[in-house]
Amino acid sequence: MKYLIVGLGNIGPEYQNTRHNTGFKVLDAYAQASNLVFETNRYGDIARCRVKNAELVLLKPNTFMNLSGNAVRYWLDAEKIPLENLLVIVDDIAIPFGQLRLKGSGGAGGHNGLKNIEACVKTAAYARLRFGIGGNFPKGQQIEHVLGAFTEEESAAFPARAEIAGQIINSFCLAGLELTMTQFNKK
Repeated sequence: MKYLIVGLGNIGPEYQNTRHNTGFKVLDAYAQASNLVFETNRYGDIARCRVKNAELVLLKPNTFMNLSGNAVRYWLDAEKIPLENLLVIVDDIAIPFGQLRLKGSGGAGGHNGLKNIEACVKTAAYARLRFGIGGNFPKGQQIEHVLGAFTEEESAAFPARAEIAGQIINSFCLAGLELTMTQFNKK
């Protein structure tokens, strides 16, 4: 089986260490732990690996966050990957920093990257791994929070949380969505 694992983020050095690039950062950590190297390809940076009998295509779109759906649709089609084998990793201000929630479908929750993916694949019925970045910011400061850098405390905690996200990726591909949600969403 083949899987498309997408980490959402924005390209460019000014966004590299921001909370909104959590999807990129999770895939970078996963790739580093697996000794993978991303190569620039059409619509994004791609790395490939196998986990037992699963073939994973890791994608960091270079279309900017709000147009991520173009890259997702292209790679699903190009690799002939069914929609049920898509996992999108995304930052989420609605859950506390570092908490991880796997869902099989759902709304975009105001996230423009998810909105664009939904528009391009014509459904919200795809798996997403929500990585909490917290919502502790003054009223009217959401953009500054999301596009801001992680605190020292968050930066120190990130590798351990990214490692668990990697376990979720592997479990999603090997055990399936339901078993993975049961195992990891309670942590």
